[in-house]
Amino acid sequence: MTLENTRPWLPASVRLTAISSAAIERALLILAALFVGTGLVLLTLLARLSLVAGLLSFVVWAASFAVTHILLGRFLPERDPLLLPVAALLSGWGLVEIARLAPAFLARQTLWLPICLSALLAVTAAPRDLRWLRRYRYTWLFGGLLLLAATLVVGVNPSGASIARLWLRAGPLSLYLQPSEILKLLFVAYLSSYLAEKSELITTVGPRIGRFRLPALPYLAPLLVMWGLAMLLLASQEDLGAAVLFFFTFLAMLYIASSQAGYVVGGLGLFLAGAGVAYRLISRVALRVDTWWNPWPEASGRAFQIVQSLIAMGTGGIIGQGLGQGSPTVVPVVHSDFVYAAIGEEFGLIGTLAVVILFSVLILRGFRAAMHARAPFAQLLGAGLATLIGLQAWVIMGGNARLIPLTGVALPFLSYGGSSLLSSLIAIGLLLQVSDRQLPGR
Repeated sequence: MTLENTRPWLPASVRLTAISSAAIERALLILAALFVGTGLVLLTLLARLSLVAGLLSFVVWAASFAVTHILLGRFLPERDPLLLPVAALLSGWGLVEIARLAPAFLARQTLWLPICLSALLAVTAAPRDLRWLRRYRYTWLFGGLLLLAATLVVGVNPSGASIARLWLRAGPLSLYLQPSEILKLLFVAYLSSYLAEKSELITTVGPRIGRFRLPALPYLAPLLVMWGLAMLLLASQEDLGAAVLFFFTFLAMLYIASSQAGYVVGGLGLFLAGAGVAYRLISRVALRVDTWWNPWPEASGRAFQIVQSLIAMGTGGIIGQGLGQGSPTVVPVVHSDFVYAAIGEEFGLIGTLAVVILFSVLILRGFRAAMHARAPFAQLLGAGLATLIGLQAWVIMGGNARLIPLTGVALPFLSYGGSSLLSSLIAIGLLLQVSDRQLPGR
């Protein structure tokens, strides 16, 4: 039975588009499966992974994305056909890297995958007008802030350390949820909803200084208060990476909504001033800035991690040492903070550029979906999510390559961590919603 016969209520042009989109997505998912399967087979042949563990991980990955692909055909027949395959390839590559770098954590990451894809499907099955997200922006954001605040009281660290207790234990399966990852998405949704309603008032009401119009404080105040609460909680946890993402996402979305470059200039000035104060007062910030500026005098001490990352990426050359052939585990916490360096060592420059290209595709398709949306909320939501994914990927990749100080955030899809995978796949689900051509108001 053809798709045309199963959806006779759709116009012929829509049915043809749905068929071609589904075919493109299916073909790309098959290519992703070949890559992931080959990687796991190689690790098995090199005796770095047991046959059972490798087979089980691949079956769970392939079955989860196959079911997601089938169900998306019902929920979002005219979705962007590139978003899911790119997410599948990156998350599958992440499983290969975890199997290579920290096989003890492979089962837990594999268990997270169907949970995260179930969340993606729940998002795409929700009402397409996104009213459920837009109208209850304060409820969603306050819920996220309460979860984040709970870590100050009952927070844990999966490693057992008494510092950086940024996680909440989720259920009896030893799964841990990092609320800041979920709060990022809720914050973008809040910004999108508020700016969609108030952006005109923010940019047209208020005193002028030359060409630049100062924002009207009564309309901008709620935005600043909610952002300030989030930043205060993150600062109290010393979760500096998440704080940086929140700040620049806020700045980018304010610019997208207002088209006023003055916000960017002023925001960067405030960031530099705040960074200078943090450097003086917070030892962790000072450590990361010092080891970024000149790591070599302490290459065997405080800067050991970043120096080993640079050595790993330099050793990879153009084509890399080959999967399972390098020594990326010399880098501390390589499966989480430095997975990009591991890819650079064993896949070489080609592999690192491939990662950059894949994230670029996600960002560009996200902005494309936003540009084609008619509803202001959908436009800002798509642009905000694409910005968030791009900023997070750039921050950790730039840190691994010593282009910027290391911030400790996870590389979306690729780094070990269920919370990061959950937030990344929910973001993909929302982008799929925005990209669907049948979205009301398009």
